[in-house]
Amino acid sequence: MFFKKKIEKKEYDKSTKKPVIKASICTGEQVAGFKDISTGVFEDVMLIKTPEDLAIFKEMYDIKEEIEKIY
Repeated sequence: MFFKKKIEKKEYDKSTKKPVIKASICTGEQVAGFKDISTGVFEDVMLIKTPEDLAIFKEMYDIKEEIEKIY
């Protein structure tokens, strides 16, 4: 209640995967995850409902750069 829960730091293979947000054209639903650079396969990690969710995702994986949106 008084203390913010610590976010668990996780890692991903930066040489084979890149962070992306997959957005639905119809519903606007957004899912953050990683896209395999060689195969193009998307691996979802978490649902993004608010800008705070996106900030948590970026902090969790220590992502500093802007995340690409795919449809």
